Amino acid sequence: MGNTDKFEMIANVYDTPERIQIAKVSSDAIREYVVDANRKNAIDFGCGTGLVGMSLLNEFNSMLFLDTSPNMITQLKQKISDLHIQHADTLCFDFEKEGLSELHVDYIFMAQVLLHIPDVEFVLSRLFEVLNEGGHLLIVDFDKNEKVVSDMVHNGFNQEKLTDVMAKIGYKNIQSKTFYQGSNIFMGQDASMFILDSQK
Repeated sequence: MGNTDKFEMIANVYDTPERIQIAKVSSDAIREYVVDANRKNAIDFGCGTGLVGMSLLNEFNSMLFLDTSPNMITQLKQKISDLHIQHADTLCFDFEKEGLSELHVDYIFMAQVLLHIPDVEFVLSRLFEVLNEGGHLLIVDFDKNEKVVSDMVHNGFNQEKLTDVMAKIGYKNIQSKTFYQGSNIFMGQDASMFILDSQK
């Protein structure tokens, strides 16, 4: 996945107060869309150190934390071990390089992950294959922001255009809304964040 090298370097200092706060508002937004999932299995895709997924653990039967950065996964394994969590697992894996045909879940969520992925449509197609019929993909990311100029990440997303891309892949019942605004939260710029819910 894009920018893995960068995340490798910052894994052990990743959990800053700012990131913890953004993870909290992200997981609260995701929780609103999770219904009767205590028998359902989930993937926290591009989980980092698990800030979002850890706060959603109790909503699900099990959770797989998936990331391309071994150092991020190491940090997360330590948290899972320290807290004696039984219904979580980790996987270091890059969906851009290979598929996971044997893996199927009911919920996939990704928070501030899509902006790091060069080929958005390709990865969203791979995730579609992993979802069970009727399963949900939940995306939390930044709204399109012209003030952000970077060759490392997308400068956010237009919700309507993203919806069109996902509908083309086969996602249905797509709904999205902007749910948070913050100062200096996106590459040093004030920005807003959206949540998008979709079903297979």
